[in-house]
Amino acid sequence: MMNQEPNFFFQHFNSSQRRGLLVLFVLIVTFQVGYYFIPQNNVEDFTAEKAEWLSFQTKIDSLKAVKNSYTPRIYPYNPNFITDYKGYKLGMTTAQLDRLFAFRAQNKYVNSAAEFQQVTEVSDSLLKEIAPYFKFPDWVNKKRQGAPNFVTFPKKEKEKIIVKDINEATAEDLIKIRGIGEGLSARILKEREKYGAFVSMEQMQYIWGLSPEVIESLNQYFKVVQSAKIKKININAATLKELSAFSFFNYTLAREIVIYRSMNTRINGIEDLTKIKGFPIEKVKIIALYLEF
Repeated sequence: MMNQEPNFFFQHFNSSQRRGLLVLFVLIVTFQVGYYFIPQNNVEDFTAEKAEWLSFQTKIDSLKAVKNSYTPRIYPYNPNFITDYKGYKLGMTTAQLDRLFAFRAQNKYVNSAAEFQQVTEVSDSLLKEIAPYFKFPDWVNKKRQGAPNFVTFPKKEKEKIIVKDINEATAEDLIKIRGIGEGLSARILKEREKYGAFVSMEQMQYIWGLSPEVIESLNQYFKVVQSAKIKKININAATLKELSAFSFFNYTLAREIVIYRSMNTRINGIEDLTKIKGFPIEKVKIIALYLEF
C-alpha cells in the first residue's frame, strides 16, 4: 500500500513531465546544499555615494565636538540696563529683576556691585559670578569721594502743548501728529473744505482712516475755536438736489426730509429732525449746526 501512493501521484503525469519534475527536484536540492556550503563574499560594494556620505558624517561629528566644547563668552555690561532676558540668562529671579526695574523707574542708577546687591537682593554667590562683568561709566569711577551712592538725574519737563484751531490748521500742522501722513492730512483738509469749517472735534471720528489713538492726539493739539466759514443749509428752502449734496445726507434721507417738510409745513428744529425716517440721530447735534431753520 505504501508503494502504491507515489505511483498513484505520478500516474497523472506522462514520462516527460515526470522527468521535468525530477530535474526540478535535483536543482532545488543542489541550490540548498550550495547555499550552506559555498563561502559567501562579505566584501561590501564601497560605492562613491557611500564614500561621500561617510565624509559628511565626519564633518557632522567634528561640528558636534566643537559645539560641545563651546563656552559662551560674557561681555562687560552696565547692570543698570539689564533686560528680562539677560537677567534670566544670568540666573536672576523675577523678584530680583522687579526690584531693579522699580529702582530704575525712579530715575536712579546703581554705581557699584554692592549697590546692585543692595537693590536687587541677589545672593553672594550669584554676585560673585556676575560682578566681574559689571561695567560702569567712567564718570562713576572718577566721582569724588563723598558723592551720594545713588545718582538721580532731573526729569525732563513735559513739552508744553499749544492748542491750535483745527479750522486754521495747515497740512504741516497735521503731519506733526504721530500717525498722520500726507494722505490723512489731505483727507482732513478736504473734509473741512466740504463743510467750510468743522463745528466739533467729534467730526474726526467720521473721517475714514483716523484711529482712536490719532483722534485722541488731535484732541490734545487742536480744538474748534471759530467756525465762521460754515456752509449752512436752509433746511426748509433747500431743494432735493441740494439736500442730497450735503455730506451727512444721501438721496433717500433727503427725500424723507422733503416729504416730512411738505407734510408738516416746515421743520422747526432738532426735535423735528429726530422724527424723520432714517435720520442719523447720533449725529443730530453736529448736523444741526450746519442747518438753518
